[in-house]
Amino acid sequence: MIEARHLRVLRAVAATGSFSAAARELGCTQPAVSQQMKALEQSTGTPLLIRTGREMRLTQAGEALVRHAAGILAGLTAAEEEVAAIAGLRAGRVRLVSFPSGSSTLVPSALAALREAHPGTRVSLVEAEPPRSVEMLREGDCDVALAFRYDAAHADDDWSDLVVRPLLADRLVGLVPEGHRLGGDGAVPIAEFADESWIAGCPRCRRQLVDVCETAGFVPRIDFATDDYPAVIGLVGAGLGVAVLPELALESVRPKGARAVMVEPAVRREIVALTLPDLARVPTVAATLDHLAAAADRLSPATAATAG
Repeated sequence: MIEARHLRVLRAVAATGSFSAAARELGCTQPAVSQQMKALEQSTGTPLLIRTGREMRLTQAGEALVRHAAGILAGLTAAEEEVAAIAGLRAGRVRLVSFPSGSSTLVPSALAALREAHPGTRVSLVEAEPPRSVEMLREGDCDVALAFRYDAAHADDDWSDLVVRPLLADRLVGLVPEGHRLGGDGAVPIAEFADESWIAGCPRCRRQLVDVCETAGFVPRIDFATDDYPAVIGLVGAGLGVAVLPELALESVRPKGARAVMVEPAVRREIVALTLPDLARVPTVAATLDHLAAAADRLSPATAATAG
């Protein structure tokens, strides 16, 4: 019989390439990892790993087992959590992954409300941008992923196997230095920025910027690129260029020396919470989705999406 603990160890070995690295990741000893791998190979009746120098390589059978492990472990987690809730245990675990601007705006109030409503719930948070955050969800490394996608790029995001909870529509806004010629009160066609030096954000936002600018008839000259939104704002404030940022990114950072302007055509990204179908039935995961939706309503009542 294949045991879940053995599958977790196998995934760690496959991800890290060695028993010692897997032991460090799992917080156990190298001999313990070795023993569990031997037990798993005895259960399956076939070798799963081949040692090549200092690293371990998966056999064909090992690759097949790792491929199925994420779904198996997600199903087991869902079963354990649901049974615990039915039994009346006021406990649970939620592992959330979020992109940075979501971590600083939606997540704090959502998790605070979740903890107040369910004091026994253990919550953890790590940061990752989509599509990596979505991969983490499918690989069983988190329970809920806060993610986004742009209107024109939906074809690149196949979420048909996931439960998608819409939260809000986040419009992109322009950011220019104080006193800039385009820093007026009205909306500015993005073509007016054709001769400007640009400061670009995360890779997905960067790709969206290039697409929008090319549609407007020019290729943006990107002199600076950073995933750190405060850095983008600081560079703009120092007069080193212009940028477009999601409104969420401006919620928790004061744009010192910079001014936000509306740009046309309007571009929005859809903010969503994602989980696996099995996990959506877990009470703590369902509550997390509800609290994220409530946080989105409080943050932006005008643009918050209708949950469904």
